[in-house]
Amino acid sequence: MTPTIDDFYSQWLEDARRPTSLFEGGFPPERWLQHLWRHQRIVRDQLHLIDGRSLHVLHPGFWNCGPGPDFRGAILQFDDHPPVQGDIEIDLVPSGWITHRHQGNPAYRAVILHALWEPGIVHGPLPTLNLSTCLDAPLPDLIPWLQGEAPGLIPANVRGGCCAPLRRLSPASLEAVLLQAAEHRLTRKAGEILHRARQLGWERALWEGLLAGLGYRHNTWPLRRLAEILIPNPDSPFEGVIDAQAQLLGLAGFLPAHLDGSNASFHRELWDRWWREGGRHAGKILPRETWHLSGLRPANHPHRRLALAAHWLASGSPGPALVEAILGARDTADAVERTHAVLQPGNDPFWNGHWTLHSEPSRTGPLLGRPRVTDLTINMILPWLWARASAGGTPEVREIVRRRFFEWPAGEDNAVLKMARLRLLGGETRPRMKTAAIQQGFLQIAADFCDASNALCEGCGFPRLIAAWEQRGTLSSGPGRSSTGAGVSPG
Repeated sequence: MTPTIDDFYSQWLEDARRPTSLFEGGFPPERWLQHLWRHQRIVRDQLHLIDGRSLHVLHPGFWNCGPGPDFRGAILQFDDHPPVQGDIEIDLVPSGWITHRHQGNPAYRAVILHALWEPGIVHGPLPTLNLSTCLDAPLPDLIPWLQGEAPGLIPANVRGGCCAPLRRLSPASLEAVLLQAAEHRLTRKAGEILHRARQLGWERALWEGLLAGLGYRHNTWPLRRLAEILIPNPDSPFEGVIDAQAQLLGLAGFLPAHLDGSNASFHRELWDRWWREGGRHAGKILPRETWHLSGLRPANHPHRRLALAAHWLASGSPGPALVEAILGARDTADAVERTHAVLQPGNDPFWNGHWTLHSEPSRTGPLLGRPRVTDLTINMILPWLWARASAGGTPEVREIVRRRFFEWPAGEDNAVLKMARLRLLGGETRPRMKTAAIQQGFLQIAADFCDASNALCEGCGFPRLIAAWEQRGTLSSGPGRSSTGAGVSPG
């Protein structure tokens, strides 16, 4: 069956990837297990070691692509004991610890968790987790995601192998490729949210996504962990913004130990409220090592992000208001303004004049800028609405979400996008970044193809697909446009 214009990108991916049934020795690739852990595709609130102890992942650690343990600097909590920091090693079977010569290797002395696909008979004192029993979806359902998930753009100073064929495409055809990739990204994100919503419910899944989205790359996990702790019952509202700020900043471990300086009165007010609530959160305060604070722009500091989240928490669930803002708007431009109004907090006497808890008074920007509203909308809110519409069987709602996705104005440019354009187009400025979907398309192609290869594009099938498609010249429209129904072969 020849794929239509509406599904050619997904068909390309399917054709370009290796068969998934040929697992070495009957096991999934170990790199897949690393991705499962890195992106926490596990039932995080139901984890137990094979010895029965409960496990809470405060931070999954940083993926190590070089020698040594697979993840460095993870922060874990076993039962109700104080959190511990260390490394994580992932193997298929217990014997990997010995056959890979980790035993006695000084590089593995800081390992605090051995994650395995099939534990079998475990020898030694290391805490052990059975990954195969705690995934958030069956492995067959995760295979398309695993095949397309990117480990992050690889540094490169050469043009990608697809650069020449992509630059030969007409502007309309190039845009069609990018928009198809963007739609694939939308549905992939929606699928991840759907799995989480089945565990927690739609509102809690939204909360987790919004708070994690405030963390950018380095502080995603601690902010997501705070959402897991503070939003078990969204029907129990906070007693105002200050109460929510006190609980967030207290759980984050940010409340100052000494009440002095020009901000002492505000710090004292936070402490007065935290003393009343802190007892029920004993043992859950995040260690300082959980947070990445160096090199951040002041506007992105976790103190400010938590202050913003407190405004949302104090106002109750943003879900209904976001649904109305996006689905009830007269057009996408109106949806942009209404979404910004929902997410942008009102006046905050302290944070309107301070960058952090400890900074001296100064002129600051808003707690949430428009570029970040776009990021949250494109990466979380619209996929959340898409997932709900798909699960609820409401195609008319999904069509509105789809239209919003493709018409939403472009967000802020960043280093990842610039690298993607360099790899795919050799730095060429077309197409103009007029919508967020165009940006998403660049990111998804880089994720699906660039990161499945190396800097020299060895083994990448994307240039071949583009060249074959270019020869046939059958595509002139993309998502959100009218189509004549002409078929497009994946090559």
